[in-house]
Amino acid sequence: MTLYVFDKDSADRSVCNGACAANWPPVVAAPGFPAHGDWSIVTRDDGSRQWAYRGHPLYRWAKDAKPGDITGDGLLNGAWHVALADAK
Repeated sequence: MTLYVFDKDSADRSVCNGACAANWPPVVAAPGFPAHGDWSIVTRDDGSRQWAYRGHPLYRWAKDAKPGDITGDGLLNGAWHVALADAK
């Protein structure tokens, strides 16, 4: 499924919690999986671990129904973006 980043997050910190996280589920980093290269792990306010790419916490959009959907791109006044759209 498509991964997204949120403009209101700061480097290595997620601010999408509660109702926000219900609509934009964080990409959970399971215990035992180490960060590597551009991929890091941030600790959320609730203590859970979330994957980040180049310091940007990653999310999924609850309304994307199938792989390849990008229905969350540009939502909330352009604050949500496809995460790897410009990665090279």
